[in-house]
Amino acid sequence: MAKYEDIVLEITGQIGIIKFNRPKSLNSFGGRLMQETISAIRELNEHPDTVFTVLTGEGRFFSAGADVRGSGLDSSETYASKAEKKIAYLTRFTPALEMLRSIIDHSKVFVLVLNGPGVGGGAAWFTGVADIVLASSSAWLQVPFSALGLVPENGSATNFAQSMGVHRTNEFLMFGRKLTAQELEQFGMVNRVFESKGDEFHGEVRKYLEEQLSVNDGKSMMEMKRLQNAPLRDGRLVAVMNSMDALAERFVEGAPIRRFEVKKRELEAKSKNRSSKI
Repeated sequence: MAKYEDIVLEITGQIGIIKFNRPKSLNSFGGRLMQETISAIRELNEHPDTVFTVLTGEGRFFSAGADVRGSGLDSSETYASKAEKKIAYLTRFTPALEMLRSIIDHSKVFVLVLNGPGVGGGAAWFTGVADIVLASSSAWLQVPFSALGLVPENGSATNFAQSMGVHRTNEFLMFGRKLTAQELEQFGMVNRVFESKGDEFHGEVRKYLEEQLSVNDGKSMMEMKRLQNAPLRDGRLVAVMNSMDALAERFVEGAPIRRFEVKKRELEAKSKNRSSKI
């Protein structure tokens, strides 16, 4: 098993658990989190015994999405042409592309476990391509794509519409409406909501999955997933590519840069204010 810094990988019996482990930054996509998650998904895909691959987070958040202060997306770097600028941004998006590709093509039953809130990519990237979604009652999802001059990322516009309908998806993605775990269950985006939180929640999820394994054949569940997802696979990858292209064009236009700079200053001011009170 590979050694990881920004995630934790646990394998117990037929359950493999990938846990985002940057709780101080609300499990944002900084450091080596994306690269290590891709590696862990690959490791579990090749594991001979596991049936469920669980993705969850450590601490009170599932994931706050992009690390705005360390993303580099607000860079003032100059380019020789618009084409060169677009290629530069598409290159930056490659880890996200491979993460989504690895989930879409994953052979095990992919279970998203929302231990807490998800924001931005933490709300949009995984929910629509997961096979099963379980959530704590403390979880909620919200995307600020329009507020930051962005577009729905990594195929989320298509994936959410397939699960909860076009009109609800438009309100969620266009207007940035916050959706509670209970609303997500009502809309068909979440399979089951648990009232527990923290370690108790993770324990209940593990027990629930173990109960499924005790009465259902693992290979049959994996084959059901394969048969259901096979016709969806190409469309999902096309949706990811289309959204990456649209996102890169937004950066070519320069639309998100000013909004990222404002957000970065807001976060730095909040951090400085917290430090002054200690």
